[in-house]
Amino acid sequence: MAQQSLLEKVNTLLSASLHGIVDRALQTNSVAVMDEYIRQVEKNLEALEDSAATVGGTVRTLKRKYEEFSAAAEKLDRDIDTLIVKGKDDLAAAAQAELNTKQQLAQEYYEQWHQQDGQYQAMLNMRMKLEARLTSIRQEREQLRALIELAEAKKVVTKTIKSIDDLASVGDREVSSLADQVRQRLDEEDARLEMATRNIQEEIEDVVRSGEIDRQLEERRRRLLGAQGGGAQAESSSAQSSSDAT
Repeated sequence: MAQQSLLEKVNTLLSASLHGIVDRALQTNSVAVMDEYIRQVEKNLEALEDSAATVGGTVRTLKRKYEEFSAAAEKLDRDIDTLIVKGKDDLAAAAQAELNTKQQLAQEYYEQWHQQDGQYQAMLNMRMKLEARLTSIRQEREQLRALIELAEAKKVVTKTIKSIDDLASVGDREVSSLADQVRQRLDEEDARLEMATRNIQEEIEDVVRSGEIDRQLEERRRRLLGAQGGGAQAESSSAQSSSDAT
């Protein structure tokens, strides 16, 4: 529940409009709203990193458990064949029951491992987005602070030197230009974040596809080699039968 609440908070921070934050800062003539957003991002980023580390540890534990039970099940499966060949059916039956249990546990660990790994990857992706957002808002805060200082200086100068009629308009053009530059940089940062997110998603999908292809090829290789081995054995038996008949 706590982890779900954390992810909801992070999603809220990521979905917040930086343009809206900048606009409110301009309207209030203060960077306080940006400072509060930065504090919230830093707080939740730290919590997200701690939570991701915990989930990552769980993923490794579940994977190790799956591999342990899978290996034990494979060994037990081979032992059962040996017991059957030696005619020890009682021991083979007991071993088969134990094999069923280990296979079931292995499957449960496998499912839990992949479920937790999916959540872990999602948390890593969210952390990357949040770090990028934090870098962006920090940069824009400094630019906006300079913009506000310029606006305040313009007001002071306008009140002090009222004889210069065009001073206010010149100042307004400078403020407007800087505001446009801030918004343009925000657009660029959003574009970079989108590209980075897409690249990471594509890398994850490539790895998943590559793993699936490797698994399919390995199954095909085993089937073909098994078929060839069976065919060779059949030919050997036929040749031995012909020799005996002669």
